[in-house]
Parts: sequence; structure tokens; C-alpha cells
Amino acid sequence: MIVRIMGEGQFELPDAEIDALNALDARLETLIHDRDESGFAEAFGALLERVRAHGTPVAADSLAPSDVVLPPVDSHLTDVEALLADDGLIPG
Repeated sequence: MIVRIMGEGQFELPDAEIDALNALDARLETLIHDRDESGFAEAFGALLERVRAHGTPVAADSLAPSDVVLPPVDSHLTDVEALLADDGLIPG
């Protein structure tokens, strides 16, 4: 799976990471629904850090499409809320 963090680049993650990313995504959705700004900031940071820590950066000149596009690190709760799909930011 290739995940793009807007403003940072793409990361290739093994399929084994999907469950961990979905768990973080579900937590993020709950915090957004609850309008919990501080919890949101922590959970969103954890999601991005998981991608960075467990992903391998994709070369900048690669034309590989992204399977998931995450908002930039400085996004606010309302920014991310506008991007949520029925199954969150991470499909599956």
C-alpha cells in the first residue's frame, strides 16, 4: 500500500500495517465526531507517525499512484473532517 502524506511525500507500507492504520483511523473518527481537538491532534499525529515509522519513502521521481492520501501535518479537526469518507481516511 502506498500512502501519501500531503506536503511530505509517499511511503510504501506492507499490507500487515493495514489493521494498525485502520485502528488509528477509527480512533481519529471518534475524536472528530466528539469534537475533541486535543485528542484529535494526538491521534492524527500518531497516524502520521505510524506511516513514517513503518513505511519506506518512495522516490520523489516515482509516478506510483497513492492508495491513500492523508492531509498535511498541520491540518485541523475541521479540515480532516471534510475529507472523511464512510470508512474514514484509510479504506478497509
